[in-house]
Amino acid sequence: MRKGVKIGIVGGVFAVMVGGAGYGGYNLVTAVTGGNTVSSQDSEHKSGPPSGDEVKETSEDFLAAWAKNDPAAAARLTDYADNAMSVLEDWHDKAHVTHTELTPTRADGAKVAFHVRATVAYGKKTRTMSYDSSLTVVRGQTTGRALVDWSPSVVHPSMGKGDTLVTGEAPSPPIEAVGRDGTVLTKDTYPSLGPVLDELRAKYGDSAGGSPGIETYVEHTDANGETSTAKSLLTLAKGRPGKLRTTISATAQAAAEQAVKKYPESSVVAIEPSTGEVLAVANQAKGEFNAAFQGGTAPGSVMKILTAAALIDNGVTSANGPAPCPDSAVALSQTFHNLQGMRANGNATLADSFARSCNTAFIKLSDDLGAQKFATEVKDRFGIGKDWKTGIVSRDGSVELPGNSDDAAAMIGQGKVKMNPLNMASVTATAITGTFHQPVLVSRKVDEDPLATARGLRPGTSAQLRQMMRLTATSGTAAAAMADVPGDKGAKTGSAEVDGQGDANSWFAGYSGDIAAAATVPRGGHGGDAAGPLVAAVLRAGA
Repeated sequence: MRKGVKIGIVGGVFAVMVGGAGYGGYNLVTAVTGGNTVSSQDSEHKSGPPSGDEVKETSEDFLAAWAKNDPAAAARLTDYADNAMSVLEDWHDKAHVTHTELTPTRADGAKVAFHVRATVAYGKKTRTMSYDSSLTVVRGQTTGRALVDWSPSVVHPSMGKGDTLVTGEAPSPPIEAVGRDGTVLTKDTYPSLGPVLDELRAKYGDSAGGSPGIETYVEHTDANGETSTAKSLLTLAKGRPGKLRTTISATAQAAAEQAVKKYPESSVVAIEPSTGEVLAVANQAKGEFNAAFQGGTAPGSVMKILTAAALIDNGVTSANGPAPCPDSAVALSQTFHNLQGMRANGNATLADSFARSCNTAFIKLSDDLGAQKFATEVKDRFGIGKDWKTGIVSRDGSVELPGNSDDAAAMIGQGKVKMNPLNMASVTATAITGTFHQPVLVSRKVDEDPLATARGLRPGTSAQLRQMMRLTATSGTAAAAMADVPGDKGAKTGSAEVDGQGDANSWFAGYSGDIAAAATVPRGGHGGDAAGPLVAAVLRAGA
């Protein structure tokens, strides 16, 4: 037993209290001998999924060994002993945990959830860290034993490959992030900003003028041996925060936070088209993954904003030019259809087919446009895929054109197109201004990194796009969602089919005045039904 480690001993035994729904409610009592934990699993080589008894025994033994600060014994109960040994040793040696209480709460098959209460002591500072985690018991491929499927996330859900916990002087000072009007932005008030604020601190903490405190944090080591701070988990002694001015609008952010509560996994981003400044970013899922900035899925018919721009810029047609809407259209041997119930219109203009979101009109024009001209429009005029430097990690969006029917599918937001709300809010901003401003989250006075550039649209194209989006918002597929949005407004709806998912993903992009916003709701169905109200709520709030 390591010096300074305390464990609960009652009558010569070590006890871990176990209970909760699905776990049967029992107490685990293990004799404290100072030796290694020994499993009573049968000695013969077994196969197949672990039994309920094996899951129970293995999880008990692992948690008991971890709580007793016996990393060797705990590691031997995992399927990756060397890696587990290192992380579990660091639990005490680097994270300075002096007392560990582990309380299993429930079991669901091979997965066991548990609560962690850890006392951290550094110098004269002592604090308690409490959180929930889980482990999964699997069958060892070579030994046949029931073992914990090892991942650093077992120790803490914020940890991943190459991560460890460290307690000491924080690598960077804390920040006081403020919005464009000076409002202090905290994750308590704006939960979606939690991972955003963590990233901003890691990047700008040293230059914001503060001083570090004592914290327990996740340290990441990459393949090259370089370390970085992934997340702060506990503050033992507060540092002095430096002030960091962001582009966030407290008004828009509050509306976005409220809007995403309506649908699981929904995301929304708002941008100021005249500058590219990000006004709001919100995700219903409050985890570490910022889907609004980092996600990548097919956007469906909101992609027709880009396709319509390419058709106009390349002289294929115009807003008032022909874009017939047949019942079906064929491109490279694949037959495309419209949404069920849409009537064919052989005399439709591009504005008509855009407002009704006619797939076949855009597919029929795809041959005249060509994949290469479409790809050029996406990248050179809208800046998609140009390595955006937003201030935090973000995904630029991508359009892969493999030379088959997916090329045509890309023009209606299917095939191998990957976008997120940040990308589509930017696309909307470029469409209505004609100028590409790379989205940014931090004042240019703070971050002077070179921004991505793009040509923007040909003269007149932006005006035609505004005309089509305005028609869509007032009498087309977006009219219901945009009904209460004031002022000059426009929008585009989208629904994206995903193989094997069932309900389509809902997408929506819109603008009002100098605000452009985009949202997605996985499995939300039609764009106007789910994602549309999210965008409309942010547009109504203003900046």
